[in-house]
Amino acid sequence: MSVNRVVSIGAHSLDAELLGGPLLLKYARQGARCTTIHVTQGRLEDPAATEEAKQAYLKELLAQNKRAAEKLGADTLWLGYVSNNMPSTGEFSKRLVDYFIEENVQLVITHWRGSMHQRHINTHDAVTQAVKRLRERGNQIKLLYGETFEDLVGFIPQAYFSLDEGEKEQWFSALKEYQVFNGEINDFPYISYYTTNGKIREIESNNRGFTVCYMYASLVENGLF
Repeated sequence: MSVNRVVSIGAHSLDAELLGGPLLLKYARQGARCTTIHVTQGRLEDPAATEEAKQAYLKELLAQNKRAAEKLGADTLWLGYVSNNMPSTGEFSKRLVDYFIEENVQLVITHWRGSMHQRHINTHDAVTQAVKRLRERGNQIKLLYGETFEDLVGFIPQAYFSLDEGEKEQWFSALKEYQVFNGEINDFPYISYYTTNGKIREIESNNRGFTVCYMYASLVENGLF
């Protein structure tokens, strides 16, 4: 199947780019329209933060979303939620069904369910439910789960893709648009972790060059290929 419309859906800013960035840039180079979808945006946790400071923080996150997407050859969409007001699974799933139909989405990438974050789990459930509903109607939309360090419980690498040096640099350039990826928000070593992980996936897949992996949506597929 020729893929012309791809979306990567993450619970928070940076998630969509980590999960689907490598495939988005590959499909974008082939002429597909690609979108990073962010379910929520972060918020300032400081109770003393002024409304002006909160709005400035949100504005900067949205700017980071846009710059990262552009570097992947994609556009971007925020669904309008913040971290403390995720919709119910049913409401969220229905909204996604409508979006997928309206946009004629052919490939979706999102979180695996084995996560340390409830919002990642909620996003997984809603996206999977939406895709399953469309598959039951005869829509051949595809679903993959991307890899992040926060969603590794039960994650099984199944589909491997190697990135050439230019693609790797393009992906990391997009990720570096986020302050958190650069170590400015917390001390998690994002750059060294994902650099090392790409080498590990290269070795285990017997690929040549930096490699990323995905997991198939086995509960959605209704046949063997």
